[in-house]
Amino acid sequence: MAAKECGHHSKGRGKLFRRIIAGILIFLLVVLITILIIWAILRPNKPRFILQDTTVYGFNASVTNFLTSSFQVTVSSRNPNDRIGIYYDRLDIYATYRDQQITPRTALPPTYQGHKEVNVWSPFVYGNMVPISPDFSLALGSEQAAGSVFLTIRIDGRVRWKVGAFVSGRYHLYVRCPAYFTFGSKSNGFIVGDNAVKFQFVTRCSVSV
Repeated sequence: MAAKECGHHSKGRGKLFRRIIAGILIFLLVVLITILIIWAILRPNKPRFILQDTTVYGFNASVTNFLTSSFQVTVSSRNPNDRIGIYYDRLDIYATYRDQQITPRTALPPTYQGHKEVNVWSPFVYGNMVPISPDFSLALGSEQAAGSVFLTIRIDGRVRWKVGAFVSGRYHLYVRCPAYFTFGSKSNGFIVGDNAVKFQFVTRCSVSV
């Protein structure tokens, strides 16, 4: 008789355990659906980046297959969302020529951007004797001799979205800002300091998240 009661109690505990597990799963499903509905209603928009200006302190491709360059770049970011904040957990800025990286990455400080807020960064981006491929070296030398060089200022990083108390997982951020530099008699920049030329761009960057 005792053995039958023990088996009855074991079955009862098993049912209770399954009900608890089912309840937890239903609760998590409801929470997930609620978050997705809120997310769909709010429809977060990507941040908007603008390359405002670039000051060129040095740009020398005279040594074959090596490039030495130094810039100060001013980039602004605006959060276009009314109810969504953005955590910039990691941001690295660097320059490329024809998709080849020509400067090491410079880290920007992590920050939180509230609703409709604007952040501005002015980091130095530079590279000393950075090796580039022979084909690119030849093309770059020709462009520089002709008086104009087209580069891309890039920002790669990780962002999170904040909706009320909810914070999303991390997403990759890719920013691409075109920068067109002119030299010599064709230059449309203005001299600031010793041998430094400042270029005003106010160029909108492409952003992918």
